[in-house]
Amino acid sequence: MMLKFRLAGGGEREIPVRYALNAGYAGRDTAQVQHHVDELADLGVPAPSRIPTLYPLSATLVSRPEVVQVPHGRTSGEAEWALVVGDGPDDLLLTVACDHTDRALEVHGVAWSKQSAPDVVGDVAWRLSEVEHELDEFTLKAWVRHGEDEQLIQDGTLAQLLPPSYWVKELGDQLKPGTVLLSGTIPMIAGVDQFADGWRVELTDPRGVTSKISYSVEQLAPAWD
Repeated sequence: MMLKFRLAGGGEREIPVRYALNAGYAGRDTAQVQHHVDELADLGVPAPSRIPTLYPLSATLVSRPEVVQVPHGRTSGEAEWALVVGDGPDDLLLTVACDHTDRALEVHGVAWSKQSAPDVVGDVAWRLSEVEHELDEFTLKAWVRHGEDEQLIQDGTLAQLLPPSYWVKELGDQLKPGTVLLSGTIPMIAGVDQFADGWRVELTDPRGVTSKISYSVEQLAPAWD
């Protein structure tokens, strides 16, 4: 897929996607990471053997759908940032992302579940070199929609997540041109139903520039089996 972004500083950029990586359990705060592990444990997802984790995925999963089609009612998104590698390791863009995941399949294997639904990316991107010094001030929020009612489900900042510099150092040559890396997510607000009819995610810089995602979730008819 060819990703086209509007750049926060002006202009546009197109980057062909060749590789996809999803980080997991990537919070800076150990207690918050454990909170996310506990959230997933409530859904039957086993705890990881290594933190943070990394899942290589098919590049075809990176997309910008208006509708995400799912096989059942237990799928949900996760608000994240995404790092997009342009021509090389010094050509990096930052945008918003939503990792839609099959929670029913996740209990059998997180890597499998991440291969079953898209990594949705935003419309606006920042040149990482221009904003890296202020990333902790970026806000990351997500809302779920049930029918006509929308409710905030995630509300935090990038200070809660391992920064892009961590992954650049750890992955090195694995960040090839055309790689899209998702960051892992922040905790969900307790009591909000994540199994929703739609998701909306926003990443906003200190000047109020926002990268956005919005999509509906459509449940398909049952399989003939």
